[in-house]
Amino acid sequence: MNDTDDIRIEEDGHEEQGRSEEELEASESREGAKIAKIKRELEACKAERQEFMDGWQRAKADYVNALKRGEEEKKSAQEKGTVKAAKAFITVLDSLTRAEQSGEIPDSFQSIAKQIHDAVASLGLVPFGAVGEVFDPMQHEALGQDPVSDILLDDTVTAVLEQGWKIGDSVVRAAKVRVGQAG
Repeated sequence: MNDTDDIRIEEDGHEEQGRSEEELEASESREGAKIAKIKRELEACKAERQEFMDGWQRAKADYVNALKRGEEEKKSAQEKGTVKAAKAFITVLDSLTRAEQSGEIPDSFQSIAKQIHDAVASLGLVPFGAVGEVFDPMQHEALGQDPVSDILLDDTVTAVLEQGWKIGDSVVRAAKVRVGQAG
């Protein structure tokens, strides 16, 4: 707006004195046009403000979603790293378990064995697979079948050939088992 577009405020109505009817109508017409112009500018500003507000809200939602995605990716990477570290321990644990079961671990090595078990526990690595469990193809790998006389023992683990390991609900290594089959 320039200086000629300024709005004049009439204070007491004396300004109309000395003007002709045409001059008053022309003045009112100019003032009406100015008011209409200001209203259009106000509506344009409101629309622009709403557009900026919508853009800001979208950007904020995108930022929040990016933070959530970043946290999920971080958690996923951490879980993958834990599983990878756990897989490296599994063969050591198998050997350690066999040695412990046969009594071949010297007393001087007991503290080291305890440290290994503690490290495995800190990773959340848990053994599973026992005789009598119901066979679950998501957790067990069947390497053979054994005949069983009791129908209740059908599809149950009859022998554990290699223990399974999992972290939470994720199976790191399936238990290798033999399964009972009623005949």
